[in-house]
Amino acid sequence: MKLFCFILSLLFFSTLFSQQYYLLVGTYTDAGSEGIYVYDFNIQTGESKLVNKVASKNPSYLAPSQNGKYVYAVNENGGNEPGTVSAFAFNKSNGSLTFLNSKTTSGDHPCYITINKKSTHVIVGNYSGGNLAVFPVLKNGSLDNASQLITHMGKSVNKERQEKSHVHAVVFSPNEKQLYVPDLGIDKVLAYSFNPAQPKPLKELIGHHIAVPPGSGPRHFLFHPNRPFAYLIEELTGTVSSYRYQNGRLRFLQRTSSYSKDYKGVLSSADIHISPEGDNLYTSNRGNANDIGIFVIEPSIGTIRLKASHPSGGVKPRNFMIDPSGNFILVANQDSDNIVVFRRNKSTGLLDPTGQEIKVPNPVCLQMIRK
Repeated sequence: MKLFCFILSLLFFSTLFSQQYYLLVGTYTDAGSEGIYVYDFNIQTGESKLVNKVASKNPSYLAPSQNGKYVYAVNENGGNEPGTVSAFAFNKSNGSLTFLNSKTTSGDHPCYITINKKSTHVIVGNYSGGNLAVFPVLKNGSLDNASQLITHMGKSVNKERQEKSHVHAVVFSPNEKQLYVPDLGIDKVLAYSFNPAQPKPLKELIGHHIAVPPGSGPRHFLFHPNRPFAYLIEELTGTVSSYRYQNGRLRFLQRTSSYSKDYKGVLSSADIHISPEGDNLYTSNRGNANDIGIFVIEPSIGTIRLKASHPSGGVKPRNFMIDPSGNFILVANQDSDNIVVFRRNKSTGLLDPTGQEIKVPNPVCLQMIRK
């Protein structure tokens, strides 16, 4: 009987523990923010509680390692204060971040960062620098000097926003044999092979690049979690492009608006995510819309259909995330200093307000680490 009770207790605490995640929030620090904020987040209730924070200047995009032991952040600076990338050790027992080291990114305003699953390399995209830098990861989680720097050349038709290259994301393919780089300034998504065993792990795949209509402004890019499709959010035209991904190549399927048909305001789309089960795609729209676009994905062909648009609960929804269970969507509203928690209906994909929100200055990136 005692053994039975003990096993039940273990199962109870194991289930309870599996519902707990840390929510990490990257911010801009020019209006009251101190850096990176860490919250307890319950994926069953949507409740959160601040547990820690660490000082860091403009940590606008974050990338946790696969095992959750390390967190990497871009420091989106430029001009007199060069852009940098910072490494932190993460303590799962209390959610604390310990600074390890930082390196210059060799480009102004780094805005995106990713790390491969084996945690051997961190790759950073520099928006104003128009380039991407590769950093080997040392055994203690800190960063070595950049082993490779790739600069894009060119421009496009929007003279204010596309006067030069502007790298806006660096995204691994599902098998991590390729890296895709949306460049807002030159209206292309460039492709590179990735071989972590090489001193310079990236090699350009010229025939694999994709071009979008002039003035589109490619921003963020992602792959479907269980089907051979990929999706690109285009900032300047507020559109989503759909692709079939096969044999390491992307084949165009469809381009559709991220905004509702009756919207007539400024176009400025930002982020894009897919639900864990792969049924729904979501986008964030800034401009005058301040909403989340909710799409249905056609599972056999990969095209998408806008089902609804839901208010973001604030101003300038930049980054957002779907929690690992698919129960909630958290939206970081940069200019209203709040992260709004919505409950997601897994059957319809639609969102319902929970009444819960996190107040934090200039939130621009959300990531989760399982306890």
